[in-house]
Amino acid sequence: CPLLVVVFLEKVTLLSQRPSHSPFVSVDPERSFATMKGAELYLEACKLVGVMPVSYFLRNMEEPYMNLNHHGLGPHGAKAIAITLVSNTTITHLELEDNWILAEGVTCLVQMLRENCYIQELNISNNHIGIEGAEAISRMFLDNISSLRAVQLSGGLGGNYRVKELDLSHNEFSEKGGEHLGQMLGNSTHYFHRAMVISLLFLEVNGTLKILDLSWNGFGNEGALALGEALKLNNILVQLDISRNHINNEGAGKLAKGLEVNGNLKILKLSHNPLTVDGAVALVTSIKKNPKSKMEEINISNVLVNGSFLKLLDVVCQVHPELDVIYGGVRGFISKKPEQRPDPMKLIQNYLDEHKLRLWDFFRNMDKNGSMKIPVAEFRKAMMMQVIPLDRAQIGELVHKLDRHRTGMVDYR
Repeated sequence: CPLLVVVFLEKVTLLSQRPSHSPFVSVDPERSFATMKGAELYLEACKLVGVMPVSYFLRNMEEPYMNLNHHGLGPHGAKAIAITLVSNTTITHLELEDNWILAEGVTCLVQMLRENCYIQELNISNNHIGIEGAEAISRMFLDNISSLRAVQLSGGLGGNYRVKELDLSHNEFSEKGGEHLGQMLGNSTHYFHRAMVISLLFLEVNGTLKILDLSWNGFGNEGALALGEALKLNNILVQLDISRNHINNEGAGKLAKGLEVNGNLKILKLSHNPLTVDGAVALVTSIKKNPKSKMEEINISNVLVNGSFLKLLDVVCQVHPELDVIYGGVRGFISKKPEQRPDPMKLIQNYLDEHKLRLWDFFRNMDKNGSMKIPVAEFRKAMMMQVIPLDRAQIGELVHKLDRHRTGMVDYR
């Protein structure tokens, strides 16, 4: 709608707080933009802000997926894009990673997103948005008027009550960034230094966020404590990545307190934290204590475990057969000759031959919707329930064979 463009330009003028020589101030938006749309609007917007048009954007503005990553847009280039998109009804996925759009560009994008209800996925990672950019995004999400459902802000800040997937990895948050993130995600003023930001009371109140990536933030045991407390109350989050955050055994124990209660989290990534087998035991024990747990994967791929841990894991998997713990190896077993195990597929085939059953029927009975694909967790659980003599390690070997690329699905075609 041309009127929306005019209103948007007027708002951007105020938000940008540009000096009097700014194009946003000197131009008459209604005269210049009221009758324009699409490519014509974008070209005029580029003239207005003094940038060269991006040919890729011109060619693809009627496609739903727009990838402008690494195009060197800068803040003014982002303004031109924002002016054009305020009336665009086609683009639903906007990629703007690594464009140095700064807080100035984010401010214009935020104002555009208040008007545009079609864009649902946004990537503005690595754009050096700073505290001002975080504040602009915070205000939009606190008002809860954008239509965004997935936001990538690796190297930035973001999220709201409608957002279902949020990537906040590689951030090294400051106290101020943590304060704004807390307000943005849960209307909470709690925060701690370096993104103890996850004082994550936002997890207690956020009603849609299902995937959260907080890797590479270095928030340590204090952040793990806050996460543990939040997980006691959150029943929405499905996947949490807190890899590389300086969490040791003490932090794992604090996190485990939340896992003892949480009944929804399925995937927990904790790799490359300074954990030992004691931390691994605390995590698995928390699942043992929680009959409501839906945990399917715990990734502690750098941790060496021992025989006692493996016995504990076997016991837990009897109650939670869908659980897979990815660890680095078994301490003390390196120099020993590997135990020879029968091939699991051969054992299955032998069982089927004995009972005059077909391999197709064997898999088909696990396939609830007939898609010829079985979620790994369901497959693992079904295999643990079979009378075929397969132990947890053999089932793990079978899963790796049938899902080589770790898609999370066993494709038995």
